[in-house]
Amino acid sequence: MKMRPGGELATRPLEFIWLADCSISMRNSGKIDALNEAIRKSIPHMQEVAYENPNAQVFIRAIKFSSGASWHIEERVPVEEFDWNDLEVKGVTDLGAAFKLLKDSLRVTEMSDRALPPVIVLISDGQPTDDYKSALKELMDEPWAVKAVKIAIAIGRSANKRILKEFCGEQGIEVLSADNAETLVEYIKWVSTVVLQAASSPASQASDTQTMGINVSIPIIDDDFEDIETISVEDVW
Repeated sequence: MKMRPGGELATRPLEFIWLADCSISMRNSGKIDALNEAIRKSIPHMQEVAYENPNAQVFIRAIKFSSGASWHIEERVPVEEFDWNDLEVKGVTDLGAAFKLLKDSLRVTEMSDRALPPVIVLISDGQPTDDYKSALKELMDEPWAVKAVKIAIAIGRSANKRILKEFCGEQGIEVLSADNAETLVEYIKWVSTVVLQAASSPASQASDTQTMGINVSIPIIDDDFEDIETISVEDVW
C-alpha cells in the first residue's frame, strides 16, 4: 500500500528488469562506464515517476551476462530504495544464459497474481556467444514474457540489432541505437520515465487476458537530440 493524501491506495506490483551485457568488449571506449552512469542518473527520474503514479508499486531487478549470467540485483528492490552498484566487465556474451535466468524469474509461480506486466530492458554491444535462439524460444513460452514491455538498446556499431529485435518481437518497439554516451543517457532516461509511466498507468491495468501490445501504448521516442553537444569521431562507439 502507498500512502497518499487522503489515505492508502491499493497498488499493483510492476517489475522493471535491466538485462545488461558485461562482456569484455563493453570496456572499449568507456561503454560500461557510460552505462553505469546512465542508470545511476536515471534513478531520481524513476523514483519521481513512481511516486506520481499511486496505481503501481515499482520494483527493480537486474541481470548481468558475460561468460554465463547471474543476478546483479536479485531481490525485488522497491524503486524508492533503489541504488546502483557498478557493473564490471569480463568474458564473452552469453545472452542465452541471461534469457534462461530471466525465464525462471517470470514463471507464473514467481509472479504475483496482481502484478502488472514487467518492463525488461536489454542492453548489449555485441554478438551472442551461446545458443540464444533456443533460450529465447523457451523464454517466450512464459506468458509473462509475452506480456512484458520489451526494450532493447544496441550500444555501438558492433551490436547485432537483428538479434535484439528478435527479443523485442516483430510487433514490438524498434531497437534503439546508442553510438555515444550522450545518446545512451537519453535512451536510459526515456525507458526509465516515459516507458515506466506508460506501463504503470491506469490504462495499462486492463483485463489481464489482453496482450501487452493492446494494454500499453508506448510513445515513440523523439530521435531529435538537439540538446546533445556535437561529438567527435573519437567519441563514437
